[in-house]
Amino acid sequence: MGASFYNEMHAADGSVRPHYDCFANWLKSTPSERIDRRRAEADMAFHRVGITFAVYGEDEGTERLIPFDIVPRIIPSAEWKALAAGLKQRVKALNAFLHDIYHDQHILAEGRIPADQVLKNGQFRPEMLGVDVPGGIYAHIAGVDVVRAGEGEFYVLEDNLRVPSGVSYMIEDRKMMMRLFPELFARHKIAPVLHYPDLLFDSLNSVAPLGVENPTVAVLTPGALNSAYFEHTYLAQQMGVQLVEGRDLFVHDDTVWMRTTQGPKRVDVIYRRVDDDFLDPRAFRKDSMLGVPGLLDAYKAGRVTLANAIGTGVADDKSIYPFVPDMIRFYLGEEPLLSNVPTYVCREPDDLAYTLAHLPELVVKEVHGAGGYGMLVGPASTKAEIEAFRKQLQAHPERYIAQPTLSLSNCPTFVESGIAPRHIDLRPFVLSGEEVRMVPGGLTRVALREGSLVVNSSQGGGTKDTWVLED
Repeated sequence: MGASFYNEMHAADGSVRPHYDCFANWLKSTPSERIDRRRAEADMAFHRVGITFAVYGEDEGTERLIPFDIVPRIIPSAEWKALAAGLKQRVKALNAFLHDIYHDQHILAEGRIPADQVLKNGQFRPEMLGVDVPGGIYAHIAGVDVVRAGEGEFYVLEDNLRVPSGVSYMIEDRKMMMRLFPELFARHKIAPVLHYPDLLFDSLNSVAPLGVENPTVAVLTPGALNSAYFEHTYLAQQMGVQLVEGRDLFVHDDTVWMRTTQGPKRVDVIYRRVDDDFLDPRAFRKDSMLGVPGLLDAYKAGRVTLANAIGTGVADDKSIYPFVPDMIRFYLGEEPLLSNVPTYVCREPDDLAYTLAHLPELVVKEVHGAGGYGMLVGPASTKAEIEAFRKQLQAHPERYIAQPTLSLSNCPTFVESGIAPRHIDLRPFVLSGEEVRMVPGGLTRVALREGSLVVNSSQGGGTKDTWVLED
């Protein structure tokens, strides 16, 4: 089992944890031929539905199926309640931080976070200074990456507040498990997740501009070449709203309109899956073909709500992450319910010196990086890779943070040789509207390569259904 890792299904003595009892009995009593047949069915179904993601880098332009594993990640009810409370607390504090830095900047004035780390951050948008957003909510949809390490305690690995993706895979994984193994759902009381699009739609509706009744919601996508395009189309379809590209929208009199066959129709809430830089060619990148000219003016005039808000990225920058526990104390007057992973900010000389001296032991990440790109996993890297990365780090220390290599929990997983433990993480989704809401569970990602700690689909990771057991 790997004694140094917390195993989700088995205790240290090899016995099955109580919340996995029923599943373990089913696994023992079900013929392996039936399981193999069902696994093949799942692959075929995912291909048929088109649940793929685009690949960047060396294989750019290709699409891959995200591998799906049928051994679920099971979380007992009490554990989930504690985790959910910590996640909601964290997102409330992050929203308060975003409102503060674009208004009074109390946290900077009091020196709790170095001002230049925020104000000179590449994701800070001066255009948002003094702009009031509905309900003071900036991160309407947050995907918070959580790992379990040590004796089983949860840690927040990173906050994803710009355009977090993966929720469609969470939903499709559940649908697949219910279809392939209905008997498992008869034996377990598993909290539902399929109502996520309804919760998302309600949250988006609740933050419409003041005075707008029956708001029109649209999902703004960069287009079919985006790696998460399947998810954009999926969520628009599930919510019953229009999927639009920038060219489908225009701004007139500080109001956003959508071109339709019946003539222009006003749009009140945009769930945007386009990065800030490309949203409005008049305000940001002039060469953007993905955005809507004048969108920022309409937003500042309070005539449209953008989810997530422009400028939200500064709060999910990895150099800001170490300060989130202090944000919770500062804005909420509470102690953090979830711990951060200890983090070295390489722009600080002492932290940089420690990182350079311990590269073979650390995970080093780009502060703006995502998808597992631009990172070094010290223990899994060659001397040549470490030395090459050392030069990058010395040239641009402000671009990196470093963390100890965590002993990520593992979960039994079907691989070529049979069932073996593989490392996992969890991305629950937190929705902020009139209230902060979640579906019980999230996207469990699994590193399918033996010994790998990188769970990202772009790096060969797969997914599992996440079951939260109800009382």
